[in-house]
Amino acid sequence: MIRRNDSGKLEAEAETQAEVREALEAQVPAGHVLTDATVAMAKRSTRISAVGVYRSTEIAEIEADDMASLEAKVPEGWSLLSVRRL
Repeated sequence: MIRRNDSGKLEAEAETQAEVREALEAQVPAGHVLTDATVAMAKRSTRISAVGVYRSTEIAEIEADDMASLEAKVPEGWSLLSVRRL
């Protein structure tokens, strides 16, 4: 199984953690999922700022006769997630 390496960062600011999470989620592109969010309180303010990281949810299966052939089949911009021997 392989997954596209597409990822990125997002920024948001709000009054509560729930609002900042909602603001980050609203920015995540279709076909991606928010994987991490680091929050911080702004100095002299009650607002919370956050930096989020998202990654692609696109996966695919590939097959090969041996491990070397399998690794060679992984396209650029994709990562090998798991290997299953049949």
